[in-house]
Amino acid sequence: MQYDYNKVIIALDTPNEQKALQTVRLLKNKVSIFKVGLELFCSQGPGIVKKINDEGCKVFLDLKFHDIPNTVVGAAKSALSTGAYMFNVHASGGREMMKNVRKAVDNIDVAEKPIILAVTVLTSLDDSDLVDLNIIKSSMDQVKSLAMMTKESGLDGVVASPREISAIREAVGKDFIIVTPGVRPTWAAAGDQKRITTPEEALDAGASYIVVGRPVTAAPDPVAAFDKLFE
Repeated sequence: MQYDYNKVIIALDTPNEQKALQTVRLLKNKVSIFKVGLELFCSQGPGIVKKINDEGCKVFLDLKFHDIPNTVVGAAKSALSTGAYMFNVHASGGREMMKNVRKAVDNIDVAEKPIILAVTVLTSLDDSDLVDLNIIKSSMDQVKSLAMMTKESGLDGVVASPREISAIREAVGKDFIIVTPGVRPTWAAAGDQKRITTPEEALDAGASYIVVGRPVTAAPDPVAAFDKLFE
């Protein structure tokens, strides 16, 4: 089966600007979206988003805002000013927080509105971890519940593990965006991820985008590693 490489987001999980931009330049003819997370953003600041945009690429700003509504609205406005293609908040910040973010972004006059996602349950957590957090639902049920609340709050989609994709699709419909980390090719180590599948399984289940980092970026030849993602 032929898979769409435009659905792949490459995670730039490094604090080093030179290394991040080198990865972008190596892969930008194969993939158009790169993820800037806390490590790179805290090291290099919002300017790194513009530098990636200047390479002709888009940025998923993965900072997972989670605070009181007023603070997250301010952070969302700042994220908007960077030129990010998409950014995210934590769904567990609550319905009011997400609704206020949606309203704030809609009230700002920009040429292109960013995609706003909500993180459901981190892919590094499993059911036993949720018990430690005093969450009695299974990870599957918790993700479904948060996905439904995210849609009702007006956001564009969620970040969820590949194991919950089918359940989310059933609960919220085909037009809802699902961005899926926790994706590992068969030849790659799981690392600190727990709820994982292969890239093929994630896309077959209905992921809108899959996020891949270390299996590609830490490889001796990132281009060759990217080319065998679906092997």
